[in-house]
Amino acid sequence: MPQGKDYEHKTIAQNKKARHDYFVLDTYEAGIALFGTEVKSLRQGAVNLKDSYCYVERGELWMTGVHISPYEKGNIFNRDPLRERKLLMHKREIMKLGARVGQEGLTLVPLSLYFNGKNVKVEVGVCKGKKLYDKRETEQKKQEARDIERYEKGKMR
Repeated sequence: MPQGKDYEHKTIAQNKKARHDYFVLDTYEAGIALFGTEVKSLRQGAVNLKDSYCYVERGELWMTGVHISPYEKGNIFNRDPLRERKLLMHKREIMKLGARVGQEGLTLVPLSLYFNGKNVKVEVGVCKGKKLYDKRETEQKKQEARDIERYEKGKMR
């Protein structure tokens, strides 16, 4: 059986809006406490991270706003799609994150959900909100890169 990083790394969902609205300063990997029907639903890709965020409460890390659609064949075992889910990290990492978010006015945002082998993992970003002019600036840089690429393609023909 493979060890460490050799496991399959299959992305389930990405929070593209978070990268648009925030500067990602640091990222952490956390496990997530799920029920069986939620994992089956994740395997089908039925998840939305759009308006989600994380917070530290009483020494535990929680994720809220994540919508995991109910599993079709789950009947009575399905859970509330928008319930708060506990994230699994070492206690000292959680305390460090909580202190950093509290002091510097940063936000914890789930950036992506993925399978690491058979386990579901969450990439949590320590983020700082972008101002409107920052968003415009990044959009302008992307547009310029696209224009340059189009120009280069046209020149090659």
